[in-house]
Amino acid sequence: MPRILSADWVVPVEGPPLQRGAIAVEDGRITAIGTIDELGEGERFEEAVVLPGFVNAHSHLEYAAYAGFGDGLPFVPWLRLHVERKRRLDSADMEALARLGGAACLRSGITTVGDSSFSGAAAKACAELGLRAIVYLEVFGEDEGALAHFEERRGEIAGALSDRVRLGISPHAPYTCSVAVYAACLELGLPVATHLAESEAELDWLTAGAGPWVEIADILTPPLGDTGIRALAAAGLLNGSVVAAHCVHVDDEEIAILAANHVGVAHCPRSNALLGCGIAPVRALREAGVRVCIATDSPASTPSFDMFDELRAAIMAARARERRPDALSTADALELATLGGARALGLEQEVGSLVPGKSADLTVLSLAGSPFLPWEDPVSAAVLGGSSHRILATLVAGQERYRKGGVAWHELIDAARSARSRMLH
Repeated sequence: MPRILSADWVVPVEGPPLQRGAIAVEDGRITAIGTIDELGEGERFEEAVVLPGFVNAHSHLEYAAYAGFGDGLPFVPWLRLHVERKRRLDSADMEALARLGGAACLRSGITTVGDSSFSGAAAKACAELGLRAIVYLEVFGEDEGALAHFEERRGEIAGALSDRVRLGISPHAPYTCSVAVYAACLELGLPVATHLAESEAELDWLTAGAGPWVEIADILTPPLGDTGIRALAAAGLLNGSVVAAHCVHVDDEEIAILAANHVGVAHCPRSNALLGCGIAPVRALREAGVRVCIATDSPASTPSFDMFDELRAAIMAARARERRPDALSTADALELATLGGARALGLEQEVGSLVPGKSADLTVLSLAGSPFLPWEDPVSAAVLGGSSHRILATLVAGQERYRKGGVAWHELIDAARSARSRMLH
């Protein structure tokens, strides 16, 4: 017998919002969506809206307790600080941090992550917590020997992998991986994540071996003589299996390259702003047909995994860049953080919207006591008035993975704080 969940509104994303909406869930999948009159009331959430679970296509769960490190520093000293502190952690620390990051995602209504993982701890955390994930093990280096470490970690996390937690690979960036390493990564036939065109300093280094990154040349790959996007495209290494984080500094030709090669772009507006990188041309990317989504990045460069804060930052940044209030609507932003993320990860047939047949990955958001009630528009109310503290429940494949007041946060926080303390001393 199906479980029925109902609320003031259900927002399917694919289709108009349903007032007094209800969802039927059975064996982990959505079997029907309609009104309370049609499906019954079941478990009723008052002054609430049911949304698809957010799909966070670019995260680093292992950095959950890095918040504030080096805030306001230029990139080079900021990077050195993070690298030096990360070396103080062991595998148990990484796993504690990844568990806290995964739990924070669930509390924010995130049901799927595309996580770039240095140690692989994210795979174990997601398996334990019930998050859906593609865990992209990170690769660094100039020759194919860089994949030896990937294979070692792949073996270490094999037991955590499943249909819900899948393996990917992440050649980190064109300034930390050679084109040959990118080619070796793509040859594995796995989902791929990378960082592209994040800052002007990156372009200075890649195109001319110049700029502020000269002082960290010892940890970078040699300049390409071109931008990362152009160099990878010329080598035939951009395709629909690739998700590129950031893409802040891209010109019209590069946008066309991304679109033609079906590359997904994970837009991380808070990270880009706080690191002083700029504002990505979201409107131009979308108009060109690029598979854009909204993602949080990590607390190493962003205060939290709160997708609602990310949605609002994306809307404000897009409207400020274009100087027009219709540059990115609340409905557009919600789609980018749900179905858009699913499309970027190649999971749109499984998640990202509330449609019969898809996995029952959903979140219940309360707007009780907010200035957005009585309801005018449930989408705007959810996007502009939502927060992680207002999430009542988060379900993955029909199973409740977060219920407000039901997580032993003190245990997760204590373990992560111990790891953070080691980084600070």
